[in-house]
Amino acid sequence: MSTPILTPLVVLVAWSMVMWLWMYITRLPAMKAANMKPDPNAPSGEQMSTLPANVRWKADNYNHLMEQPTVFYAIVLALALLGQGDGINLTLAWAYVGIRIVHSLLQALVNKIEVRFVLFFLSSLALIGLTINALRVVFA
Repeated sequence: MSTPILTPLVVLVAWSMVMWLWMYITRLPAMKAANMKPDPNAPSGEQMSTLPANVRWKADNYNHLMEQPTVFYAIVLALALLGQGDGINLTLAWAYVGIRIVHSLLQALVNKIEVRFVLFFLSSLALIGLTINALRVVFA
């Protein structure tokens, strides 16, 4: 199967791997500088919360890329299988990916929550549009 809508899906997966790498490139040196020894008995997140905020922002964003985008992956695959991977759906998929990448950069570099919220809201609208378009096809 070849459909254009799979390209933004693959780009978002690749971006998630970029954020994973960025997270570890910043986290490991910060852990070393703090003389942190991973403690399996520490409550979840307790040790990482002691790292500088600008280091934690990358991990926070990586975690965000494992949340809502999973719905994006599912709906894009559904649209591809339904033969609806072009036109407005392709535009909405690219909009979602572009906005999520901007959201990542904003969160990882300056973390302005108010702006992040607007970006999250806009990306959610693109995702809702994709979902509605899939529903129209499924129930047509």
